[in-house]
Amino acid sequence: MGYCIIDILPEQVPAGGAGQYFRIEKFFLEQPQMEVIAGKFSRLLIKLNCYEDILVSRDGETWSSNPAPEDISLWMETAWQERKQLSVSLVHSDGLITFSGDDHYMTFYRPEAGILSLVRQLATSEGLFVWEAPARLI
Repeated sequence: MGYCIIDILPEQVPAGGAGQYFRIEKFFLEQPQMEVIAGKFSRLLIKLNCYEDILVSRDGETWSSNPAPEDISLWMETAWQERKQLSVSLVHSDGLITFSGDDHYMTFYRPEAGILSLVRQLATSEGLFVWEAPARLI
C-alpha cells in the first residue's frame, strides 16, 4: 500500500457523485470547523508520539525531534491558517504523515500494518477515519 488518508469522511467521495461535496468541503475549510479539525489532527499526532518518535517539519528542511505537544498544536493551527504544509516523519516505522493547510485531511505515506492499526485507533478516538487510497490514485 502506498498511502492512506486520515479524514473527516469515511471514504473517498466518488467523482460526479450525488451530493454537494465542493460546497461542503468549502464549509469545513472555514472557521470554526477547520479549527476543530486541526485540533483533532494535532491530538492524533500528539497521541501517536506516545508510541513513536517523530520528527516534525514546517518547511521541509528543518526538523524538530519529539516537539512539545503545545508546539505540535500551534504548528498545526498555523499550517491551517497560513495554508502551509506540516510534515511528520515516524522515525521507527519509516512512515510520513503530511498536512496541507488547504485540505481537510492528512496523508499517511508508507503505513506499515502495526502503526496503521494504531493510527486507525487514534483517529477513531478523535472522530476521524482512515481509508486506503484507491489503487488508481497511487
